[in-house]
Amino acid sequence: MHKLFLALAATAGLSGIGQPAAADEFSEALASYYDSEIAAWANDPALIAAIKAENSARNGLSQADIDAMDSEWSAQVGAADAPAIDAVLHNPAAEFLRARVAESGGVITEAFTMDANGLNVAATAVTSDMWQGDEAKFTSTYPMGPGATHIGDVEFDESTQTYQGQISVTLTDPATGAAVGALTVGINAEALM
Repeated sequence: MHKLFLALAATAGLSGIGQPAAADEFSEALASYYDSEIAAWANDPALIAAIKAENSARNGLSQADIDAMDSEWSAQVGAADAPAIDAVLHNPAAEFLRARVAESGGVITEAFTMDANGLNVAATAVTSDMWQGDEAKFTSTYPMGPGATHIGDVEFDESTQTYQGQISVTLTDPATGAAVGALTVGINAEALM
């Protein structure tokens, strides 16, 4: 496993050993996988409808409200009774995402969507926090508008227990072309490379 991590770290440019071209190689593979396998379903009506509903319900939240929701989520991670988490894991959009993960044959490790506040809307597995709004997967996508993409480094992901890279994109309403939220897809680095 350590050898795998070193290879992946070098590929992603995480160690001082890897060359920038290797990092670009993983980014290119991730972007190519997105184009060929994810882009066709990224703006699916089920995802867009779920995000728009949460945008409407959560309109006007203060940062204190968001922090309280994030704290509630964190307190429920691993708990038997987790209504905040269950609402994100068990909805039609989450089921849609789970089907895409299953269809990937192990390449996709996780997927989740965020609303205009950066709060989780639908997820295939529990994330460490509910609010992604302070992370590049959100700050480099939704606020940047339609077409924005963020490719993360290969890292060991505790929730999926795999070395993965994440690709995040702004989700847009096909009817209006307006940005509504963001999607993050975790890709098993070993399966991709």
